[in-house]
Amino acid sequence: MADLNADFEAAVANSKKLSERPDNATLLKIYGLYKQATVGDNTEKKPGFGDMVGRAKWDAWNGFKGTSSDDAKQQYIDLIASLS
Repeated sequence: MADLNADFEAAVANSKKLSERPDNATLLKIYGLYKQATVGDNTEKKPGFGDMVGRAKWDAWNGFKGTSSDDAKQQYIDLIASLS
């Protein structure tokens, strides 16, 4: 468990140092996995149609609903590793 948290923190740090900026779909997946790993299931109200970025982020996070924190952390670690 401690290793998973250490690996997750390292992946978060590495995500800020990627050589290339990922495409928007990948960025949303990174965001959704991060929120699921750190906060858990999305319980926030869905943003209105005027907030396109907020809606996209909400949808990305909500897509991981039911995923455990540990599973989300591992998926995040694997995704960042694949981009590095």
